[in-house]
Amino acid sequence: MSTVPTVSGARTGRAPMTTTAAGRMAALARAELILFVRSRSTLVAAVFVPLVLPFSVRSAAEQMNLQDAGLTVGLVLLPAAIGFSLLFAVYVTLVGVFVARREQLVLKRLRTGEPRDAEILAGASLPAVVTAVVQSLILVAACTALLHVPAPRAPHLAVLALVLGLALCVALAAVTAAFTRTTEGAQVTSIPLVMLSAVGSGATVPLEVMPDRLAHVLELLPLSPVITLVRGGWTGELSAAEVLRAAVVALAWTGLSVFAVRRWFRWEPRR
Repeated sequence: MSTVPTVSGARTGRAPMTTTAAGRMAALARAELILFVRSRSTLVAAVFVPLVLPFSVRSAAEQMNLQDAGLTVGLVLLPAAIGFSLLFAVYVTLVGVFVARREQLVLKRLRTGEPRDAEILAGASLPAVVTAVVQSLILVAACTALLHVPAPRAPHLAVLALVLGLALCVALAAVTAAFTRTTEGAQVTSIPLVMLSAVGSGATVPLEVMPDRLAHVLELLPLSPVITLVRGGWTGELSAAEVLRAAVVALAWTGLSVFAVRRWFRWEPRR
């Protein structure tokens, strides 16, 4: 008597196909990269805006009284450049990505397979994260060559800032996507954080030149610790207490964002 063929390794004598978390995220990242490259609007927002925007604020930085704070125009623009890269290449881009994939039922279908929720979001985020890392390296090289920025005195702080900033912006993008109804709406819901971070986090106007009371309040904004750590990486003037405070603020925002994602992130379109 013949048996019915099956895909089970136990009945066919072949080992069942297994996948790893890294392999699943890599597959998701490859698929997302294809969509990323095909979207012109996404490429402009993620690639070109962060490269051009920092140098558009150079004239404003040149008019500031930076010498009293021990800063130069280069030490203002370099952290701003990395901050803008995180905001546009990661945060703004991923808000649109998460909302679009949800409305296209991609997220819903992925959840019926092997990938876990964290793997789905991480895999979809990888192209934007890699873009931001490459951009940051290019911007550091450009600032060093064009603005005569010296070598960083505490490079480990700059690396820490980039890692914290990437994790934070991915988590904040997922939170924003949870409260965004349509793909078109993603262009609007991401504006408040972008404007608040650009103006108040020390990216365009360093906290060092602001009144102390105002600066202490603005230090609590999500992107402020990232800018502080990047600038401290080049100046080498941050104390251990200041580094710890900045890291705690960034981790607190990331933790709150992860909690919000677990509770309110939507995997299906709103009806």
